Amino acid sequence: MSLPRRALAEFAGTAALVAEVVGSGIMASELSRDVGVQLLANSLATAASLAVLILVLGPVSGAHFNPIVSVAAWLLTRRDADPALRGRDLAAYLPAQVAGAVAGAVLANAMFALPALQLSARALSAPHLLLGEVGATAGLILLIFALARQGRAALAPAAVGTYIGAAYWWTSSTSFANPAVTLGRAFTDTFAGIAPASVPGFVAAQLAGAALGGLLLVALYPRAPHALPDLAPVPAADPARQAAAEPR
Repeated sequence: MSLPRRALAEFAGTAALVAEVVGSGIMASELSRDVGVQLLANSLATAASLAVLILVLGPVSGAHFNPIVSVAAWLLTRRDADPALRGRDLAAYLPAQVAGAVAGAVLANAMFALPALQLSARALSAPHLLLGEVGATAGLILLIFALARQGRAALAPAAVGTYIGAAYWWTSSTSFANPAVTLGRAFTDTFAGIAPASVPGFVAAQLAGAALGGLLLVALYPRAPHALPDLAPVPAADPARQAAAEPR
């Protein structure tokens, strides 16, 4: 795939992800006053939508939708003969993801007849929330790249969607685990929002979590070959059919 096409997939995928996170949060808030029900609806919608987005866009760009995943792919494979992500790819992916996240928040606001451009007033800066982000991001990085190194990346759509949906509940921060998504959510003053002043702390915690996840990956898979975290690879052809089609 050409780099512009891959960057477009990252923009569109990140935008759709943030629109889903914000939109489902708004809908849940309108339908229920119970915070537990709101979080349940938001987490289920996020898990399902993320799995679908990975399936649809994974064959184009690898379906990162997350600057930390892209940076990790570049760092872990940059010395390989065929690296997962080159420097010029990274330079295209990161701004596409950030722009997509902001666009997704603006779209969700507009879909629910709210001011399209707004900033969140929801402050999230307590230390225990930042610790939750460290754990959520470390687990995400370990999951994605462990599957890639095991040669089981085809399981990633379901695995990543399930992990993020579950992490809504076992982390104090409700698992942002994504700098682009964190920034995008600063542009909506709704259930899924985060105050702009809280964004730097969350991003710092996510970077720390990514480093921890990378260290765990190297410790657990020290000799495993590096692999592109292609979260939805195109299935290989059936060997039996290939053999039957070969001339005799």
